Amino acid sequence: MDILFLLIPLSVVLVLIILGGLWWAVYQGQFEDIEQEGSRILDDD
Repeated sequence: MDILFLLIPLSVVLVLIILGGLWWAVYQGQFEDIEQEGSRILDDD
């Protein structure tokens, strides 16, 4: 039972880090044009 006092705050911190990383990726424009990037690998000139 004592381990829950450690695991619950660690999981909350981990979720906040993941959401912060996702927010950063969206804010930096990582997901702006995903169709062109998918076809770019096929058009190897």
